[in-house]
This record gives sequence, C-alpha cells and structure tokens, in this order.
Amino acid sequence: MLVALPALNDNYIWLYQRENLPLIIVDLPETDKLFAWLVANPTPIEALLLTHEHDDHTQGVASFKQRYPNVPIYGSQECASKGATHIVNEGEIITPNYAIQVIPTGGHTAQHISFLVDNHLFCGDALFSAGCGRVFTGNYQQMFEGLGRLKQLPDDTIVCPGHEYTLSNLAFAETVIEEKSAVKNHRIFVEHLRQEGKPSLPTTLELEKRINPFLQAKSEQEFIALRQAKDRF
Repeated sequence: MLVALPALNDNYIWLYQRENLPLIIVDLPETDKLFAWLVANPTPIEALLLTHEHDDHTQGVASFKQRYPNVPIYGSQECASKGATHIVNEGEIITPNYAIQVIPTGGHTAQHISFLVDNHLFCGDALFSAGCGRVFTGNYQQMFEGLGRLKQLPDDTIVCPGHEYTLSNLAFAETVIEEKSAVKNHRIFVEHLRQEGKPSLPTTLELEKRINPFLQAKSEQEFIALRQAKDRF
C-alpha cells in the first residue's frame, strides 16, 4: 500500500505498508490529516522517516511523539533538533520488518537524505517530478551528485517526492528539453489528474529521465545553469 496524503498547501505525507505489516511514514508537515487517516485505518506504525529539517516536513513531529512515543524517528543530523530519535546520514536502516536504504541527497539542505524501501524512493525536496529542489543550505555540487545517485537506481523505481509541483515543473521543462513530446503528453495527463483532485505522484524514474531536465544535465555546470534558470522562471 502506498498513499500520498495531502498536507498543508502542496505537501505530501507518504504512507507505505507492505501487506499485513506495520506502516512507514515519510515526513510530517502536520498531524491532523495523519491522525484522521489512522483513525479510519487503524494500523501499527514501524517508523517515521524525515528527509530534511525544514518545518514543512517536520512541524508535526512533536505532536506525533506525544501520541506515539515509542515509534522510532529516523533523520540526518540536521533533524536531531526537529525530533529525530535515530540519526542516520547514509547506509541502511534495519527495522523488524523493513530494510531501508539511506541515500545522501544534500543540496536543498546540507544533510538532506532520501530513503529507498522496496523499490519506493522517498526523496523529499531533492527530486520532484520534472524538477528538483532549490539549493538552500547545501550547494550545487551536493545536489548534482545526489541526483546522480538517484539516477543510478533501476528505471522501475517508484518515485515519491514531497510536494505537488509537477505542473509548474513541466512548464519549465517544456522550455528547456529538446525532445518535448514526452513533457507535453505528461502535462496533459497531469492536468486531468489535478482537475479530478488526484495527485500527480508517484512517478517513476524511467519517466523522470525523459521529462526532468535536471536528470538530463550532463555536467555540474549545466545543472547549475538549469537550476538558476528555474529559480528565475
């Protein structure tokens, strides 16, 4: 089971659960939506994973800990002040029911991490559909290298970003990608989804390689030029 639970303005709380096993939660902008979902779908919780320190991914952690004080909360060092109980910067997390790969994807923030669980990539604000995160407390080299790590994953990887930015990202992608047919076709598909109130996510790495200009950048310099152009778009 995979659920993109809308939160705040355009965030998603990701819920992942293998059949008959406890739930994994990724990022927690708020708890109202999550707690309502858990009331409607009672299930034990295995872990909460935090991709980075920004409030729109962590401000629900305090109230979550009050209700679920025994659930481990994993995040990088920058998330220690936001409520993470287990600090992980890379490598693997082994819980009773899941093996979770931790991939360094700094750039948006200096210690941003992404999580790979059963071929599902939870990438916070590192990789979006047709886009990537702005560079804030990290740097362009980190972001370019982090996206390079993600690009090495299998094409059928299910990509679960933290925000609903797809349409605005596709608008920019149409201006810079040479082969525009895949971008245009996906924009039409996403417009229908959004009109029906459905998420444009998850996506797949195979699709992203065709519609995401940041994954097509062949050098750090090309990536920087694209990112700065998107900042001004």
